[in-house]
Amino acid sequence: MAGGVPAECVYDNPKTAVVRILAGPVREEHTRFSSLRAHYLFESQFCRPGQAHEKGAVEHLVGYVRRNALVPVPRFAGWAELNAHLLAWCEGEREQRAAAWAQEQARLRPLPAPPFVPALTRLVPVSRLSLIRFDHNRYSVPGRYVGRTLRLAAFTDRLELWDGEVPVATHRRQYQRGQTQLELAHYLPALARKPRAVSHAAVVAQLPPIYATVRDDLCRQDPEGYRRFAALLLLHQEFPAEVVTTALEHAWQQHCLDVAVVRQLALNQVAPPRPAPVPVPAVLDQLRLAPLDLSQYDRLPAEVTR
Repeated sequence: MAGGVPAECVYDNPKTAVVRILAGPVREEHTRFSSLRAHYLFESQFCRPGQAHEKGAVEHLVGYVRRNALVPVPRFAGWAELNAHLLAWCEGEREQRAAAWAQEQARLRPLPAPPFVPALTRLVPVSRLSLIRFDHNRYSVPGRYVGRTLRLAAFTDRLELWDGEVPVATHRRQYQRGQTQLELAHYLPALARKPRAVSHAAVVAQLPPIYATVRDDLCRQDPEGYRRFAALLLLHQEFPAEVVTTALEHAWQQHCLDVAVVRQLALNQVAPPRPAPVPVPAVLDQLRLAPLDLSQYDRLPAEVTR
């Protein structure tokens, strides 16, 4: 649909578009496919089962590309080289058919201003553990939303959670069942209030191994070591996760797990680079200053008393 919307599109019977094949050309369409059609306002026509040749223009073009772009069979060093070859061939075809495309484009309806959002939308409650459940998996949200209901938009690669028009959280979508995806930032306010929870919090177990090592060392050295570890975790409110992790690794190697030291190591990473030295003009090397006469300072008291 580049540049416009056609009046009609012909499909085979993909499961992403067709839920059930009924009598004749009638189909029970997938909800999201119907939403797509309603957004762009085009008609859909489906081929008979097993008769994909009914959309012959598409099937014919597969052979056209093979015969004209890949005969004789070329040899390439890798996928990147093959893709570059196909892209160059497609650009040549586009230039040859520019006039025909301009004529066809004039018959397309303009695209609607707001783009179609290819996501499933759900209302999901937030549990007391600051988690929402979707598709047999659990995802964390900030603790202040416990007991609330949020709007979830499920894309193929990610989940977005919204409180009205306010974005709440984004997670990489999990397709295996029984997964729990936690974000440390969602639990930091609770850990600040209840630092002892760092000893068993599930979100800490998902952090890189250095965190468990530091926690165990601090708790062995001091019964209240969990408070120092909680303070280290709170550095994530100031710095990116990878910066804190690197700083923590360096501090552990130096056997100095003080919060101030780790924070300084993190600051060293995010500090702007030192400016390049300014070259001294050659003319300054030729300047010669007269020697200073320091005896004039001895006369100052006498002049002040006059």
